[in-house]
Amino acid sequence: MFSKKMNKALLSAVLGTVLLVTGCGGNSAPSDNNNGGAAAPAPSDEKKVLNIGLKADPPSMDPTISTSLYDRQVYASLYDKLFDISPDGKIVPMLVDTYEVSPDGKTYTFKLKTGIKFHDGTDFNAEAVKFNFDRNMTTEKSKRKGDLKFVESVSVVDNDTVTVQLTEPFAPFLSVLTDRAGMMVSPTAAKEKGDDFLNAPVGTGPFVFVKQVKGDSVSLKKNENYWNGEVKLDEVNYKVFTNGTAKVQNLRSGMLDIIDDTPTKEIPAVEGDSNLQLIAESGMGHQGLHLNNSAAPFDNKYLRAAVDRAIDREALVKVLFNGYAAPARTAFAKGNLAYNEELNKPVAPNADEIKELLAKGGKPNGFEFKLLISTSPENEQLGAVLQNMLKQHNINVVLEKVEYGQMLEAGSKGDFQAMQLGWSGRQDPDGNVHDFVVTGNGNNYGRISVPQLDELILKARSEQDESKRKALYDEVIKVSQDEAVYAYLYHQYVLIGMNKKVTGFTYVPDGLIRTATLDKQ
Repeated sequence: MFSKKMNKALLSAVLGTVLLVTGCGGNSAPSDNNNGGAAAPAPSDEKKVLNIGLKADPPSMDPTISTSLYDRQVYASLYDKLFDISPDGKIVPMLVDTYEVSPDGKTYTFKLKTGIKFHDGTDFNAEAVKFNFDRNMTTEKSKRKGDLKFVESVSVVDNDTVTVQLTEPFAPFLSVLTDRAGMMVSPTAAKEKGDDFLNAPVGTGPFVFVKQVKGDSVSLKKNENYWNGEVKLDEVNYKVFTNGTAKVQNLRSGMLDIIDDTPTKEIPAVEGDSNLQLIAESGMGHQGLHLNNSAAPFDNKYLRAAVDRAIDREALVKVLFNGYAAPARTAFAKGNLAYNEELNKPVAPNADEIKELLAKGGKPNGFEFKLLISTSPENEQLGAVLQNMLKQHNINVVLEKVEYGQMLEAGSKGDFQAMQLGWSGRQDPDGNVHDFVVTGNGNNYGRISVPQLDELILKARSEQDESKRKALYDEVIKVSQDEAVYAYLYHQYVLIGMNKKVTGFTYVPDGLIRTATLDKQ
């Protein structure tokens, strides 16, 4: 239950957090005003420039090595994929024209769309598709190896036809190709640039890379030869604002046209501005705590469980998000095949249970750990609330603020005790657990290694029957909760703020802002 005592303590933690009012990357926040300060319409002969505000700096422009949602927001303009997700959440062909799957589920034949060019003028064809599969599977730093684990071979049948042979049936295969594993980069550019491709990316998308100023912005220009209809905008700029209040103020002033993640406390300002609209949809992702299972103190499952049980998720969501999030105890949001309402129900902290767990973990008097959090005020508030909750059970949390890119680096190296990171979510259940939980995978920052979990997740990957897959994921949830491998916090909502002068927007459940159809009046 959300007690008055807890309510007061949590609100004190939130209100005690310092809120900055400036954006990152040299963008000063304009003063607030009641009218939103929207600029007058641009003359028709001026360029149509769309400015999108992002919560964090995109670390990499190379989809093979990317692990960031903020990369993916830019990729939605730079790269096309073999498959995409439709507004109703279904998988649909994109660069693929038609496809066939063999009765045994192990052979996929893709007939490709023709006449498509990469931004460097080279052809998109079957050889390019094979190159991209091979690159994703063999590049040393590739984060796509887990996605394509069951790919045995890729064969070019003719200029427009590719056959992919799997070692065994893999139910999420097409879903995987709606994300970074299905994004097509120019083979010519990738070979020429090598490791520097991330600084000079080339795809087939509606916009062409111009430059990236780290910590500030990514600039793109119109692809004059886009294959999938005329692009109406001349330029798209992604601007970094780690401070949500500053980002909303820039949206209201007209300096930004769209923002990716509207802070819940700023929703009244957006909804009250006649020039703006708010797109609020329940998302597929989650936020949580990666606990380093391979290092003290979280190599001890009882101490992991103590932290997990000490978090009052209902209180957290009520205090921080005012209903624009849902408590989470699993990786699967409502609407996902693997969602289990009963197993996802929040459990109120029980002081006696937590004391028992601490005693079993050899820390009857409590313990201390360091939690990495990113530098946005919203995340600092989250950190403060968690710190307050755990302190009530003699668990002392030392907060360390780091830049988003540094957080990912620490995760890759395993150089942390705990860190707060989320996942934007995927349409197939596998995309929400495999890379994070199976031993040795790229996003398994917590160094989780539970043989039973590995077995269940791998079995669910190859199961074609939905009801049987669902039952397997129920077991995945139960084992994950018993081992307390990861502390899920909440399922976030997608909260996109947008100027009403922007037209052509369609919401897609992955939460990515697709710019190919956008226009600006």
